[in-house]
Amino acid sequence: MRNLSIDVETYSGANLSKCGVYKYSESPDFEIMLFSYSVDGSPVKTVDIASRERLPEEIIKALTDPLVMKWAFNAQFERVCLSRYLGQGLTPDSWRCTMVWAAYMGLPLSLEGAGVVLGLEKQKLKEGKDLIRYFSMPCKPSNTNGGRTRNLPGDAPDKWAQFKAYNARDVETEVAIQERLQKFPVPMEEWRNYVLDQKINDRGICLDMDLVYEAIRCNEQARAALTTAMRALTQVDNPNSVAQMKAWLAENGLETDTLGKAAVKELLKTAPEPLGQVLALRQALAKSSVKKYTTMTSAICKDGRARGLLQFYGANRTGRWAGRLIQVQNLPQNHLPDLAVARSLVKFGNFAALDMLYSSVPEVLSELIRTAFVPRSGLQFLVADFSAIEARVIAWLAGETWRNEVFASHGKIYEASASQMFHVPIDEITKGSPLRQKGKIAELALGYGGSVGALKAMCALEMGVSEDELQPLVTAWRSANHNIVQLWWDVDEAAMTAVRERTSADTHGIHLECKSGMLFIILPSGRQLSYVKPRIGENRFGNECVTYEGIRSTKKWERIETYGPKLVENIVQAISRDLLCHAMRRLEDVGFPIVMSVHDEVVLEVASSVSLEEVCRIMAETPPWAKGLLLRADGYACPFYKKD
Repeated sequence: MRNLSIDVETYSGANLSKCGVYKYSESPDFEIMLFSYSVDGSPVKTVDIASRERLPEEIIKALTDPLVMKWAFNAQFERVCLSRYLGQGLTPDSWRCTMVWAAYMGLPLSLEGAGVVLGLEKQKLKEGKDLIRYFSMPCKPSNTNGGRTRNLPGDAPDKWAQFKAYNARDVETEVAIQERLQKFPVPMEEWRNYVLDQKINDRGICLDMDLVYEAIRCNEQARAALTTAMRALTQVDNPNSVAQMKAWLAENGLETDTLGKAAVKELLKTAPEPLGQVLALRQALAKSSVKKYTTMTSAICKDGRARGLLQFYGANRTGRWAGRLIQVQNLPQNHLPDLAVARSLVKFGNFAALDMLYSSVPEVLSELIRTAFVPRSGLQFLVADFSAIEARVIAWLAGETWRNEVFASHGKIYEASASQMFHVPIDEITKGSPLRQKGKIAELALGYGGSVGALKAMCALEMGVSEDELQPLVTAWRSANHNIVQLWWDVDEAAMTAVRERTSADTHGIHLECKSGMLFIILPSGRQLSYVKPRIGENRFGNECVTYEGIRSTKKWERIETYGPKLVENIVQAISRDLLCHAMRRLEDVGFPIVMSVHDEVVLEVASSVSLEEVCRIMAETPPWAKGLLLRADGYACPFYKKD
């Protein structure tokens, strides 16, 4: 036996979508009901564990044998559940995930979606959701079901037979995906990155639950006070009702279609009193969401650690991580100068002092969300991230010499950019100067083909840039970065050539190849970006462009248009991700355990003796495939997670 493909069906009283598989499998009533498997592609067999069938001994041995590769779609679920079933932790080293393979190929991250796009003969059975709801989740007691809280095989034999067929079909579909994709294997480097990701997820990260519960309690008090104040001003029965508040505002001469955050912020600029006061209260009420705190209470495992917060290859275009459960990739920023003081007040329930010292309690609670992540007792967090990683990568790819010189010396890219754009000596551009602000806005908005619209989206107008300055800013940036602009259109031409002629093309160390109904962009690391069913189409301006099939923001599988700057964005972000993976593996290899990865940042849980300088040195080491790329990492130590 070399390969074992697996799918399990389980039962637990815990809500999987809210708590994640680690907490789910900890539930006292957790059990594996069905186990379907295929050995080396042979016909699928199903073990009805719920009906007291036993797993064959050879299968049990295979699950712990490092020489047998275990495969599953979303393998983390199977591995964690089987660890609980066997009573021992199954290490991820000999596990492979077909969902990761699908993501690597630019396919949907669902078994059903991947099967449909690949046109498999044996598709995932659609009745599965109903069967899972019936057998895998608790049910409400009623007179018709005899007051039971769970449906067992004997309660509906026909449905149970369907459930077994569904379980077996999932393995058949998963094996078929493997067979269909075998011409395009995932590089071993990526499987090493996957194993590291799984170890980080297994390790988890501590949560300060005293802070979490007190924050929730404080929020309830704050919301009650805000609601009471709004009711006193408006006489509205339910100030939380959008319809009632819109009606009250209209009665008082202020019409609005929405009370979303952006709309309220805009209305506050001109609203007379007491409407302005009411809108400010509304704004504070909207801010007083403690969803992440409540998610923490759902995700926390018995040992006080939250697990499964990272989704490997969650962004299947670039391979970047995505957040799960607590969504660590979009945590609110913290700007409070006395963060530790505010944190202590909340943790110890001193809400009166909190209310007295801070103008907005909801804002404080929002800023404290990061600080709920804490190291294990006796250890500290070291937080390190790459400095201007995307700016460094695009300069390296494009050969933008002046940028590389900046990164080789002082590293002040915003100041240097402003200097290049406006022909002002860099020494005259101070941190608070308007020119530096314009340089920063341009850097953040214009690197991937952005124009006036991108500047506006980056809040350029709110930052003091006038409307008539926007286009000159675009022109100045592009003039100062001729090689980057050339990179955009060289990549665009290479992609068009590859797709139109079904051939390959090379530019700036990037290899593009169109074959087997795919456009592949091979990165310097050797990893490829995959674009499904590419063809030459027409963009909204009536010009030719490359189109491909993928998931849009609507979460639907449809045709997407792209062009050079967008492809460059994919390439740069993907290379940045590969650099992060390289650094993470090196950190783990020397014994520095990672508990979280957020964008271009890693969080280590280490002893106080571990040197931050050593961590940053390791991160800044350039891999062999990126010669000439200048990397730098900065960091800080902290007793709880925060932005420095």
